[in-house]
Amino acid sequence: MQLNRLTMSKTALALGLSAALAVTSTATVAASKDVKMVVTAAFVSDKGMPVYEKLATYLKGKLGWDVEVVSGLSYSESDEMLDDGIIQIGFVCGLPYVHKFAEGKYDLLAIPVMNLKKGTWPDANGYEDVPGKYYSYTIVHKDSPIKTWEDLKGKSYAYNDQGSNSGYNMPRYKLVQMGKKSWEDHFSKVVVSGAHEESIRLVASGAVDASSVDSLVLDYDRSINDPSAHNVRIIEHLHKGGAGSPPIVISKKADPEIRDKFQKVILNMHKDPEGKAILDSALVSHFATPDDSNYDDIRMMEKAAQDAGFMDHEG
Repeated sequence: MQLNRLTMSKTALALGLSAALAVTSTATVAASKDVKMVVTAAFVSDKGMPVYEKLATYLKGKLGWDVEVVSGLSYSESDEMLDDGIIQIGFVCGLPYVHKFAEGKYDLLAIPVMNLKKGTWPDANGYEDVPGKYYSYTIVHKDSPIKTWEDLKGKSYAYNDQGSNSGYNMPRYKLVQMGKKSWEDHFSKVVVSGAHEESIRLVASGAVDASSVDSLVLDYDRSINDPSAHNVRIIEHLHKGGAGSPPIVISKKADPEIRDKFQKVILNMHKDPEGKAILDSALVSHFATPDDSNYDDIRMMEKAAQDAGFMDHEG
């Protein structure tokens, strides 16, 4: 069967859930070995989605199963389908991961280790000193006089989504560290962009003064010479040492055979020339073995905001 990219509306989601649950009486929702992978947080930008299609083709060849990339779903829709095992594999943000892990819905499969080197971009630190981590880059227009978060006082700001670690949780923690109780305590205007790439575009075009975005997205877009990505400047890597990079997870309701074989292939693909070529194209060194403690920094930052009584944005 040829590789498919699926897109589903909320109506299709509801129908799919109903049909699956109607025929399922056990905890395992996988009668066949067809594997569906959803991407809600990527180790590339939206422009790099063909990387996931290449990955799916690679996995199909190694596993002998149909592998489909699912797109067009909201965070909540993806979460629901992963919860129910209708989608088995997820490339997700670290913040939803820690929530779902606490609920017993996901298992951690692998952690991407990035290979961007120091000095690739003059304003980016690289990842040699922080394996398994990524950054939230606070960005401004390349010609902006703004140099620090203190300079952002009274300026306009965009974030992508409240479910995002690098786009929301980490900059919120920065505000908590500065003694702020809300976004409005520091910024004159806060807008919701809906996506990291849109946040980059808004800053690059001068529509807003600043944003904090997923480092993997900006790194990738710079690597393919996207104009907006080269029209912004990083003023800070939030949280020293970064945070746990967006993991690969598997639904607790997935067939254990899928978990075992998928994990074996993904953890070893950097040793295979074809697999390494795919990883190189995504600026990934390799996938590391699961380690839930890698995401304790995300938990800490979220708890700090809760303990401080920080008021979340109403956008």
